[in-house]
Amino acid sequence: MTTVTSTGNSYLDSLKGTGNKAASDDSGALTQSDFFSLLTQQLAFQDPTKPVENDQMIAQMTNFTMADGISSLNTNFKDFAASMNSNQALQASTLVGRTVRVNSDQLVFDGTNNSYGSTEVPAGTSMMKVNIYDASGALVKSQSVENPASGKFELAWDGTDNNGTKLERGLYTMKVEASINGKNETLTTSSYVPVASVTLGTSTTGMTLNLLGLGAKKLSDVLEIAAG
Repeated sequence: MTTVTSTGNSYLDSLKGTGNKAASDDSGALTQSDFFSLLTQQLAFQDPTKPVENDQMIAQMTNFTMADGISSLNTNFKDFAASMNSNQALQASTLVGRTVRVNSDQLVFDGTNNSYGSTEVPAGTSMMKVNIYDASGALVKSQSVENPASGKFELAWDGTDNNGTKLERGLYTMKVEASINGKNETLTTSSYVPVASVTLGTSTTGMTLNLLGLGAKKLSDVLEIAAG
């Protein structure tokens, strides 16, 4: 009759120990201790008649120190990138639902609330005309402003045409023409648009804001974040 006896946990423990050692041995990374071991062996087996020069030893130690420093820098940079992503996510959560101002000639009309735009009026402007066009390019609203003050000009449009009729929701185009010191010019415009959602990027692409009706915009494209 064959008797089977228990070996206890010694065999399993030995396997675990072997596995951990193998995992450690396979890391492939040279540590500072490994470097000094190699340096000691180099000194022990050098030719007594041709010893290693001091400058060569210093060069080897300097190279190892630089390599070790670069490795530490890479690790620190990864930690920094992870921290930046966390900060980016926190920042993104505060922007959803807010209204931002970006360079655009588009007005987003939701069918109920006013749409807002803006332009910078140069000094010497005697007349300014704001035109709003629908998606087909037809002029629906026109308003003239005499002797506007120089600086930022805010435009609030209630979504009505020249006859006072409420228009449908959608995208409209604004064009601002001005007479500046006797010359006609077209001014650059910007619009206020709600942030529908935010797409978190990487360390190279960055975060993008998905604006209602205007699509994706970079965070760097934002000129102003409205209060509230």
